[in-house]
Amino acid sequence: MARLVGINHVALEVGDVGEAVAFYRGLFEIRGVEYEGGRMAFLDMGDQFIALSGGRTAGPDRARHFGLVVDDKEAVREALAAAGIETVGGIGLNFRDPWGNLIQVVDYRDIQFTKAGSVLSGMGLDGLEKRPAALDELRGKGLT
Repeated sequence: MARLVGINHVALEVGDVGEAVAFYRGLFEIRGVEYEGGRMAFLDMGDQFIALSGGRTAGPDRARHFGLVVDDKEAVREALAAAGIETVGGIGLNFRDPWGNLIQVVDYRDIQFTKAGSVLSGMGLDGLEKRPAALDELRGKGLT
């Protein structure tokens, strides 16, 4: 059987692709966006991406969510507050985008997820280090 290795991308349904790109750029530094016609946009995250797909008509997700990894969770909290976007309950920093997608924000330094040093460097994130608890989790799995 094949082993799960990682996630290449997450696809989100949004109402309008251009509005969604502007929304996410208002919260996060996004270095590159590629457009595919008017119905798709791909937000660069180094060796991964978020795909935004236009045409969402469904209501908000109740519990289905994904976690975005950032270099500074508190900066996201400040950006959400400045934009008047409410956080929602649960563990960590959670919010809904205008199309009802539930997003959890986690700090790279606090979790097991690890990017290769060359990818971090290419993203301008040299020196972004794991905190001791995250390193302990990685050691416990024999990954350091």
